[in-house]
Amino acid sequence: MIRVLLVDDQHLIRAGLRMLCDAQPDIEVVGEADNGREAIALAARLVPDVVVMDLRMPAVDGITATSRILAERPATRVLVLTTFGDDDHLYPALTAGACGFLLKDAPPADLVDGVRRAAAGASPFSEQVLQRLVQRAVHARAETPRTAPGLTAREQDVLRLVAEGLSNTEIADRLHIGVTTVKTHITSLMTKTNSPNRVRLALFAHGA
Repeated sequence: MIRVLLVDDQHLIRAGLRMLCDAQPDIEVVGEADNGREAIALAARLVPDVVVMDLRMPAVDGITATSRILAERPATRVLVLTTFGDDDHLYPALTAGACGFLLKDAPPADLVDGVRRAAAGASPFSEQVLQRLVQRAVHARAETPRTAPGLTAREQDVLRLVAEGLSNTEIADRLHIGVTTVKTHITSLMTKTNSPNRVRLALFAHGA
């Protein structure tokens, strides 16, 4: 079961998310929070696999809560679900360590898929957000191409698949190697490219 913590200051939103998650055989909602401060406390106590995080909330905002949660337990996956898809919200969330970024107008199936993909180690993004990231990355690459000296051929393969948003299991299947080996390559890639998390590594691969 994928243990999920729902964080949103709107009760109706949380209720809808809970109904959606409760209908899935492999997802269990272990708690709800209506602000970032409560989310930090519940994440420490409940140890969820995935935190579905709103950004604009009272007391403590979602970006601060994301940073605090991941500082205490880096293995937790924080999936942002917000109305605001602009760069002023997107990039701070990614910098804080969020593994994905979905907009609230996305189809319900996208959220369920996003939770599963986040739990599996992938980086789910709403299509329009991903397109903007790629466009910016391509533009940045055209202006200032980046290189990563010292990468092995296999690390280049893994980096390319991380940039495509594949999970560790999907990368292992594609390259016919073990999941543990994939994790070792990703750790090495993060060190060599100075990327603090998987999302930043994917952005690096695109030249951002």
